[in-house]
Amino acid sequence: MKANHTLRGLIAAPFTPFDAQGEVNCPSIDKYAEFLISQGISGVFICGTTGESASLTTDERKRIAERWVAAAAGRLKVIVHVGGNCIPQSRELAAHAQRIGAYATAAMSPFFFKPASARELVDFFVPVAAAAPALPFFYYHMPSMTGVSIDVEEFLRLGGETIPNLAGVKYTHNNLMEMQALLNLEEGRFEVLHGFDEILLAGLALGAKAGVGSTYNYIAPVYLRIMECVEKGDLEEARRLQMISVEVVKIIIRHGGGVRGGKAIMNLLGIECGTCRRPLAPWGENELETLRKELENIDFFSLQK
Repeated sequence: MKANHTLRGLIAAPFTPFDAQGEVNCPSIDKYAEFLISQGISGVFICGTTGESASLTTDERKRIAERWVAAAAGRLKVIVHVGGNCIPQSRELAAHAQRIGAYATAAMSPFFFKPASARELVDFFVPVAAAAPALPFFYYHMPSMTGVSIDVEEFLRLGGETIPNLAGVKYTHNNLMEMQALLNLEEGRFEVLHGFDEILLAGLALGAKAGVGSTYNYIAPVYLRIMECVEKGDLEEARRLQMISVEVVKIIIRHGGGVRGGKAIMNLLGIECGTCRRPLAPWGENELETLRKELENIDFFSLQK
């Protein structure tokens, strides 16, 4: 399957909502989807890193996928992350994603027993992608989390020969030289989804057409304006807007990173996401108010439409 390059704009990586008891709160997804649509989001990449996939059961991941597909109702392209350390589990999740009408599947590398080469990673993914043959399949490259730093260009070359539905890569890495090579590989055969929110401008300059990120959940208008500025050639304004993103990212890093801090931001915006599952720590008594004040100091709450 040759890449159709149909993904454009911003693809949010949603948080998995939990209720007060720590159970998956599927009803919250309905309001969540409407909020993202209102912000100009074109798709969602569910049950990935931001969605705490490694902390979810197989059944929970299926229920979350079903609810997102239903809530999106064709208005968002739903990419279901099916990756993990177990091929049978990933195959089950991939087949389920195709059955419920998802747009695509994606998978990160196994991160306990790790592949030592691009060939080993391709061989791991062949049966996973084959479980949903009608859907585009994306390799989710995030070495900072998986500890797997294989040659992605070699992976795409090899995968293109043995994975018929390999569409491309979600590239969550800051090696821009490699990213440029991927964008130009085999005359642009593969889609390269930019995965580092705080350097989206760099990815766009190299030719990326779509980005997947966690901060797109709550400041999508900033990134959409960056994309517009790049199209118009207004790099000065694009740089200014990118620095707004950087300031937001600095704050969430101080509050436990993109998943923990970002989930708290969604709660502040009225989208019930609850806390994270352990080992990520719950929020302290005064921490949310401290976060709110830090966000107010950079005029964060004026950044949504």
